[in-house]
Amino acid sequence: MRSSYSDEDVILLLKDITGLVKPQPTEEREKLIQSGKHYSEMLPIEYVPTDKYMKVYYDALENYSKPVANAVGVLADKIISNKGKDVVLVSLARAGIPIGILIKRYIKYKYDIDVPHYSISIIRGRGIDDNAMKYLLDIYKPEQLLFVDGWIGKGAILNELKKDIAVYEGVSDDIAVIADPANVTELCGTHDDILIPSSCLNSTVSGLISRTFLRGDIIGENDFHGAVYHEELIDSDLSYAFIETIEKAFCLENIPDNKSTIEGQGIDEVRAIGENFGIDDINLIKPGIGEATRVLLRRVPWKILIDERYKGEPQLGHLVRLAEEKNVPIEYYPLTHYKCCGIIKKITDA
Repeated sequence: MRSSYSDEDVILLLKDITGLVKPQPTEEREKLIQSGKHYSEMLPIEYVPTDKYMKVYYDALENYSKPVANAVGVLADKIISNKGKDVVLVSLARAGIPIGILIKRYIKYKYDIDVPHYSISIIRGRGIDDNAMKYLLDIYKPEQLLFVDGWIGKGAILNELKKDIAVYEGVSDDIAVIADPANVTELCGTHDDILIPSSCLNSTVSGLISRTFLRGDIIGENDFHGAVYHEELIDSDLSYAFIETIEKAFCLENIPDNKSTIEGQGIDEVRAIGENFGIDDINLIKPGIGEATRVLLRRVPWKILIDERYKGEPQLGHLVRLAEEKNVPIEYYPLTHYKCCGIIKKITDA
């Protein structure tokens, strides 16, 4: 699979389907998704950020590179402590890829170990890429593999992973993430709902690849899951600019692990939001900065909830800017685990 990343940073176990799938407008995809078509059978048209939005992104990168770098360090230390020096990073495409690269680079920086890093696809409701897993297990011992993602919203992908990995004897269903506001794993850099600036953009911060794709007419029985390489966006590619900005903020000091003091798990808060707003399908509720950003970039939003305590907070500036551009209302609402939450429009309203 082509990407704008170097093979030294990551090997993508994906099928290149560039030119085989026509991207669809957001509104069209949303209606199809909510009428039963699986999201992995379609690809969105990539959002082209406005100049004003890109200014917000650069501000976010400047302001939050240090907290993200610190969280990468905490997480990398936990990985070496828990998994040892023979660990193989397996990032979940595509949001996990830049995070996997950062962890790989931090481990090299601090421990002088060059750990392998691959990326594979996992799709909610469709499972992990079995062909990619077989490929990895032909090379490595099951206990070496460690899955990596950017953040945990309410835990849907983690639950998918736990279900799927059961068939691969010896493979851990742990997932290493930068931020876990849902409070479901200790293998995280922080339990705070921090802004990971890569969540603000799509392929232009993820090696110019699309989200992953799985449809029987294009992905054969022996193929990896697919993705598109957006070569037409090469002049807008910020993938390494993001990596290198965070990398410059790495430090070797022991950073105190920020233990969560919030009781309960994020999924309980999500269910409460659903009850409060009359939403039966919790898949329409996307909590946390990363997930709320995705709602605004890729789905048809109904509204954005922002915790009252973070009104005017710079790290949510990109959300406010996107909501303004798309005429999506913002409601200030008390949240516990999260700083914000995106709610997708129901099909009857979409």
